[in-house]
Amino acid sequence: MRRFAASFAGVALAVTAAALSANDVISVKRMTMELARDVAQASVEACRAEGYQVTAVVVDRSGDVQAVLRDVLAPRFTYQIARDKAAAVILSGVKSSDFRANRDDIRMEMNHVDGILVLEGGAPIEAAGSLVGAVGVSGAPGGHLDEICALKAIETVQERLDFAM
Repeated sequence: MRRFAASFAGVALAVTAAALSANDVISVKRMTMELARDVAQASVEACRAEGYQVTAVVVDRSGDVQAVLRDVLAPRFTYQIARDKAAAVILSGVKSSDFRANRDDIRMEMNHVDGILVLEGGAPIEAAGSLVGAVGVSGAPGGHLDEICALKAIETVQERLDFAM
């Protein structure tokens, strides 16, 4: 009987310890390669429909590039600009245009941070309320037009994002 009681106490202690340390590990939502690709493609296609040659860069929740599409005539420099707009979204958690408007007091300083560009054209990608990445678009004649293409692209996959578990 003592042996059973000791074993039971050991198991109970292990279960309790496991429950207490369960908060030490978190689960995060991540975008699939296919979703990132679809957002990049939809961004380029949305701008192409308006006559703009752009680059779309999709980054994951850490700001690492996950998908890139550069239209045929988009200048190569649009890649860096789009990537840095998406990174600004990851930093702020809001559209890059909102970041620019909300933090105009530090905009110039932020543009000196390597890999961040506070210009219009970046949009967050959220799945069931969690930030899973961002898309940055560059190449249209104005950041507000880049942003429209990014938002249209996210609309095309919104149902997939809404039902992500």
